[in-house]
Amino acid sequence: MSASITTAFFLSFLAGAATSAGGLLAFVVKKDNFAALALGLGLSAGVMLYVSFMEMMPQAKEALTALYGLQAGPWLATGIFFSGVLLAWLIDRFMPSHHVHSDALEKKNKLRHLGLFTALALAVHNFPEGLATFMASVEDMTLGVSVAVAVAIHNIPEGIAVALPVYHATGSKRKAFAYSTFSGLAEPLGAILGYVIFRSVLSDAAFGVMFAFVAGIMVYISLDELLPTAHEYGDGHGVIWGVIGGMMIMALSLLIF
Repeated sequence: MSASITTAFFLSFLAGAATSAGGLLAFVVKKDNFAALALGLGLSAGVMLYVSFMEMMPQAKEALTALYGLQAGPWLATGIFFSGVLLAWLIDRFMPSHHVHSDALEKKNKLRHLGLFTALALAVHNFPEGLATFMASVEDMTLGVSVAVAVAIHNIPEGIAVALPVYHATGSKRKAFAYSTFSGLAEPLGAILGYVIFRSVLSDAAFGVMFAFVAGIMVYISLDELLPTAHEYGDGHGVIWGVIGGMMIMALSLLIF
């Protein structure tokens, strides 16, 4: 296994481990105070939107245009992007809702089930993120680090969203931490599957397709999940500044790295 492959696995693991960090942070968040969660979700949305449109889609179009020409390449990248959006919608359509609702916080049974469904749904969403981090790192370590940073920032509030209802329903920090960690394990699993399945076809075309596809998934997650949930718990202007802040963080990380 080459150094780049090893590093790609490591970055995917670190990105997934951020859900555990979020799970730990949930223990210091007051039961009736979701301002930090709203800010974190807005920040995550900004990071993911910026990296999708400013980094992953340009990379996808460049790779596919080089292979299929100026006419077919951009059309192909665009079509694959919306295919990713469609897949994310199908996941949402057939998975239980994993949004945290404040009016359910008084009902322990609902909280316990909500935490489980949140962990399961986020595990499904985290799987392609781990694959994206791995493939980005193999192709371009700078891009891989950027994607890993974006996913890690995104995963911290996800870990809070998983652990918080479980913690307040059961009173068990161990269970809350375990649920949040479970959802993050999908990241390295996605990387492993990517290596096993795609190692024989790691070409420019494969990377172009994957970048466009995962960019669509990330945009859908941001617009359909992160931002609506953030607005449930935070001031509208505060959420928007969180989004802008996330974009600034991502822009600076891309410039620095």
